[in-house]
Amino acid sequence: MSRPRVAFHDHFSAVAAAYARARPTYPQALFAWLAGIAPSTTQAWDAGCGSGQASRGLAAHFRQVYATDPSAGQVAQASAPANVTFAVEPGERCGLPDASIDAACVAQALHWFDRDAYYAECDRVLKPRGVLVAWGYQDIEVPDALRDAVAAFAADIRPYWPAERALVDAAYAGFAWPFPAIEAPAMAIEADWPLPRLLAYFSSYSATHRYREATGIDPVAQHAQAVATAWGNAAARRVRWPMFVHARRKP
Repeated sequence: MSRPRVAFHDHFSAVAAAYARARPTYPQALFAWLAGIAPSTTQAWDAGCGSGQASRGLAAHFRQVYATDPSAGQVAQASAPANVTFAVEPGERCGLPDASIDAACVAQALHWFDRDAYYAECDRVLKPRGVLVAWGYQDIEVPDALRDAVAAFAADIRPYWPAERALVDAAYAGFAWPFPAIEAPAMAIEADWPLPRLLAYFSSYSATHRYREATGIDPVAQHAQAVATAWGNAAARRVRWPMFVHARRKP
């Protein structure tokens, strides 16, 4: 029986190179914890893998990682160790065999999925006692000196975020999850970044790209001087992203 075609709204191929260079990396503690709750560490699936941020973390703990994304542009920018296989496939329909994986993972991407279809696919490909773990990070937190300048930039691009962004802001509250819950640890991403990296991160936003397309103006360039003035002479500054983690176990 053929499976239904899944609609895909590509918000990221146009910014794939910037996304690959600028996105933060997830804490290694997340992947160590995830490997610890999986029934084994034979194989994990990273759906909505983008350019491989989570795939690389999983590769350090699982013998094989199958990483999929429906955006060919994103997969073209992906990099990871040799034990990661990338494929251009939607999260709702992948090429994995039945009952073949220990962990189904989604990093900062579940809000784009047809969740019922994805959950059905997880049920198909997860081994008994396999785990589904979905996580994301919310708005960047910057030092006090930068808050006003960064807030002005954020206010300009806010109308250009896709509607699904609100699901991230809500930390996936109210999602109808399959399988019994597993308690997940509190986590955050922290990094010491130079100013160019921060501005590159802002340029990787899908909302930044949509603003440019709609207005012909680069909002990052428009606010860069104000952010630089607030930044001062520091070589790097500490930035932080609060994370949320949802974990379930297939019976």
